[in-house]
Amino acid sequence: MQGSRFAFGPFVLDPGAGTLLRNDEPVAVGHRGVKLLAALVARPGEILGKADLMDAAWPGRIVEEGNLTVQIAQLRKLLGPATDGGEWISTVPRVGYRFIGAINQLGGVKRKPLPLPDEPSISVLPFVNISNDPEQESFADGLTEDLITDLSRIPGLFVIARNSAFAYKGKAMDVREIAEELGVRYLLQGSARRVEARVRINAQLVDAASGDHLWAERFDRSLDDVFAVQDEVTAKIVEALLGRLRAPPRNRPKNIEAYDLCVRARRLMDDTPQAAREAHLMLTRAISLEPDYAEAYRWLAMNHWMGEVHSAGPTQPTRSLALELARKAVAIDPNDAGCRWVLAYLLAYERSFAEADAGFAKAIELDPNEADTSAALSDITVLAGRVG
Repeated sequence: MQGSRFAFGPFVLDPGAGTLLRNDEPVAVGHRGVKLLAALVARPGEILGKADLMDAAWPGRIVEEGNLTVQIAQLRKLLGPATDGGEWISTVPRVGYRFIGAINQLGGVKRKPLPLPDEPSISVLPFVNISNDPEQESFADGLTEDLITDLSRIPGLFVIARNSAFAYKGKAMDVREIAEELGVRYLLQGSARRVEARVRINAQLVDAASGDHLWAERFDRSLDDVFAVQDEVTAKIVEALLGRLRAPPRNRPKNIEAYDLCVRARRLMDDTPQAAREAHLMLTRAISLEPDYAEAYRWLAMNHWMGEVHSAGPTQPTRSLALELARKAVAIDPNDAGCRWVLAYLLAYERSFAEADAGFAKAIELDPNEADTSAALSDITVLAGRVG
C-alpha cells in the first residue's frame, strides 16, 4: 500500500495498513487505537477535541466518552514514555488531547518488498461477502479467521496474522503487490455466500510470484458442513504447499448458531463497554447451545478480564471466574493454542509466572504463527520485569 506514514521516536505508523512498528517490530494495537493515533499524529501539537477523536475512531456511531479515555490509556501504555521521558499524548483538561513530539511524514514512498521466509509462506485475504445481506459480513470474516487459525497450526508453514491480512479488506490491489508488502509467496482468496441453510464458498490459491493458480474450487454445501469445508480447504492448501497435513483436529461446535454467536462476539470485545456486555450475552448463549465449545469459553474468559480492567479495576471474584473459564477452555481443547495463551496470560496477571511460562511455551509449540501469543507474551515480559 502507498500513502502517508508517520515516524516518531522508534515508531512508524501506517494508517493505511493499520500497523504500528517499534524498531521495525509490530506493536499489538487495535483498530480503534490506530485510528486515534493517526488522527493525533496527523496534526502534531494541535489540540483535538474529544468529539473529533471519537468521530475518527467510531465514525457514524454514538459512543460514551469513557470509551475514548480507555483507548487513549491503552495507547499510552503501548507507546511508553517519549524520548524526553514525558508522554507522547497529553491531556488538555475538559477539551481533548494532543500529540507531543516530532513527526517525520513518510508519504508517497513505496515500501521495499519484504524478503520471503525459508518455509512456504501464505496470507489468507479477507473472504468477500457476495450475499445481499450485509449481516453475513461477519460470517465471511469468521471463515477467513478460522482458515488463518487452521493454517497457522501447520508446522513448516509461515502464515500472516489476521490483523495484517485484514488491512487489505475491500481494497482492489494486484496480488503481486500484496504479496510483496506482506513478504509471502502464496495468497488464498475467496468469497462466501450464505442463504438460509446453504453456503457457497469459492476459494483459490495463487502463487503471487508467477501469477499461477495452484488450486481453485467451489463448495456448495449445507451450512452444517461449513467446518468440513474449512478442513477440506486447509488440507488442500497444505497438500499443495507441503504435501501432507500435520495438525491435530480442532474443537468444532456442532451447533451453527453457537458458532455465529462466537464470531460476532469476538468482534465486540475491544470496542465499547456496551459492546462487551453484548459479547458476554452472546458467548453465554453460545455455551448454553454448545457446552463443550472451547473457543467460546476462552473468549468469555477474556471478556470477563478485559471488562474489569477497562472499568474501575479487576475484582477478585471476576478474575477468579475468568481464570476458571480459561482453564475450562484448555481442558476441552488442549491442542488449541488460543486457549493456551489466554490461560497463560491470565495466570501471569495472578503472578503465577512459572505456570504462565509453561502455558506460553505450549501455545508456541502448538502454533508458532499465532500473533496473539507473541503480543500477549510481550505484555507479560514487561509485567514480570524481564525487560533488559
